Amino acid sequence: MLADSVFTQQNGDVTKAYYAKMNTFGLKGQLAVALFRSQKRSMAAKKYRGRRFTRDAYEVKNWSLSEVCRILNAMAAFESAPTWGWKRDPKTKGFEWVLYVELPTGQCSFHSPERLAGPDFPGGWDGMGQSRDRICAFCDSVWEPSYSGERLPMEEMRALPTGASLTAS
Repeated sequence: MLADSVFTQQNGDVTKAYYAKMNTFGLKGQLAVALFRSQKRSMAAKKYRGRRFTRDAYEVKNWSLSEVCRILNAMAAFESAPTWGWKRDPKTKGFEWVLYVELPTGQCSFHSPERLAGPDFPGGWDGMGQSRDRICAFCDSVWEPSYSGERLPMEEMRALPTGASLTAS
């Protein structure tokens, strides 16, 4: 999976090039980027030990969640828009709001210190805890229909400058 390869590598230029290409795929691509970034920053924040890095990661995550909400609101007029919304989880002090998104690849969810824009979520947590894998699968599903060439090896992707195309030459 391309998204999983990008998710696990640590080169910021590769990640930025991936985001730039995904953003060219319309609202679905923009949603994929916002979800991907939210998940990547959430996982990073849990690993950091220094206060500053943890705070910075959570700030990027929260900004990304606001982007998820903005994009999902824009998608609401379309029949294929995902079901999504907010539900309160009183068991998680300080992060009591949960954003749920029902992707074609399965449910993903994020805890947040505040409720952002959007509807109430009509369902509940599926109990699976598979957000990362489901987001990566969603990203690949957005990427694949428009991708006609071979995937670039990671070494070539690392050499791409920021904003470069990820298509094979």
